[in-house]
Amino acid sequence: MEKRIAVITGDGIGPEVTRQAIHVLNAVASQFHHHFHYEYGLMGADAIDKTGNPLPDATIELCLNSDAILFGAIGHPKYDNDPDAKVRPEQGLLKLRKSLQLFANMRPVTTYAALQHLTPVKAKILEGVDFIIYRELTGGIYFGNKTLSADGNMASDDCAYTKNEIERIAHLAFQAARQRKKKLTLVDKANVLETSRLWRKLVREMQAQYPDVSVDFLFVDNAAMQLILNPAQFDVILTENMFGDILSDEASVLTGSLGLLPSASIGNGGALFEPIHGSYPAAAGKDIANPLGSILSAAMMLEHFGLKEEATKVRLAVQWTLDNGFVTKDIDPMNFYFTSTIGELVADLVQDKIPTELHPENIELRKSTII
Repeated sequence: MEKRIAVITGDGIGPEVTRQAIHVLNAVASQFHHHFHYEYGLMGADAIDKTGNPLPDATIELCLNSDAILFGAIGHPKYDNDPDAKVRPEQGLLKLRKSLQLFANMRPVTTYAALQHLTPVKAKILEGVDFIIYRELTGGIYFGNKTLSADGNMASDDCAYTKNEIERIAHLAFQAARQRKKKLTLVDKANVLETSRLWRKLVREMQAQYPDVSVDFLFVDNAAMQLILNPAQFDVILTENMFGDILSDEASVLTGSLGLLPSASIGNGGALFEPIHGSYPAAAGKDIANPLGSILSAAMMLEHFGLKEEATKVRLAVQWTLDNGFVTKDIDPMNFYFTSTIGELVADLVQDKIPTELHPENIELRKSTII
């Protein structure tokens, strides 16, 4: 298989974690005889610094002409801490989603037994947790009309949804549920919001097209509690843009580290794959960031290409590193390995270079893992 991949490394730790994801993709290509071609584009604070634009037209063109996009992270304190900034890194990501019509965001949440001690949730509650959040990505309050009064004392953000916007992602969520445990949960605020009442009405009507999928409904405040009290009850969660943003970040505590969660955004104009963590500028350039979220995002890309065996191999390699204690500083602040070391180890595992006898002192020194 031959694929053209647009790479946007972004800000902060984005370049470091993306580099390791590409390292693993190259290992997959070598092992399975594929060809991945990478072309790089600018977005975010990096793009503002170089061009004055958080998303240059050249990057949009690159993405439109690629089979998929691998994205790192976005954001910088000099913009985050300036409420008066007119140009912001995040504007680039929102514009890219609109330009490529990336209307559906999928965030799988899987727990790892080796990391259960890192989460505040009791181990028994984490047993069997394996669900995916389908978040609508190009509508709702993030994209509605925004106003600020002349005196600066009143602001508004409109939340609007159309029937088409709701149905197109709901179909994807129903289809995913059919391939999993055949259970879908719609999260809304239908007791208060008119948009939520439209979501609930349409999903109820669509259920007739998927009689093998059971559907339940939760208000977003209850869903936030249930994610902590009984996360194993969920299979496919479907929700609107802002609720999905908040709930998927909350769900990250179940895994033990924000650095472990991947995501995919798909739509009519392309497919983008990225870890859900931020740019973490304090760690930039130190080789200590967790690359597994980016590597697992690359696995989702492989699956998008139809390369399920390759994606499974990457996920098993990630599982092996965690089970054997090869983790980054966010997981073990005392006994940790470098970003580049973890990437190299996962790549070696993908290529079946699994050592019969481990030499941790060599791995720690970034030497070959199969000495």
